[in-house]
Amino acid sequence: MRAHDGLRVGLDEHICLYIKCLMLIEKVLEWSGAARRDLMDFPVGVRRAVGYALGVAQMGGKHPAAKPWKGEGAGVFEVVESDEGNAYRAVYTVRFAKAVYVLHCFQKKSPSGIRTSKGDVDLIHQRLRAAKQHYVENYDQES
Repeated sequence: MRAHDGLRVGLDEHICLYIKCLMLIEKVLEWSGAARRDLMDFPVGVRRAVGYALGVAQMGGKHPAAKPWKGEGAGVFEVVESDEGNAYRAVYTVRFAKAVYVLHCFQKKSPSGIRTSKGDVDLIHQRLRAAKQHYVENYDQES
């Protein structure tokens, strides 16, 4: 065994420990309704930006592009991205200790300026309630 082989083994052990720590910190990403399928319909650059922001949320952080979603209170955020003059939004919640729920991904098409359509707002509200129920049934029982 060469001298640097011992260093390599020690480094491998530290990397494994680091990965295990990340796994303890990282929240599960849950998708509500058709949110994942809708995100996959977004342009590639928008998907990447939203995916990165969701990854930051999974690790307990808040991406600079994530803004509070008005109307549902604390812990619900939206990421807004543009591509070729079109606006895309992803709304998610970090209210739960063990999971991030992606509630809705949509292209903003409101004819009334900056206001989000009532249908999208209602869907987010409905999916947030469903996420809470799903979380209680699937995660609150874990120790």
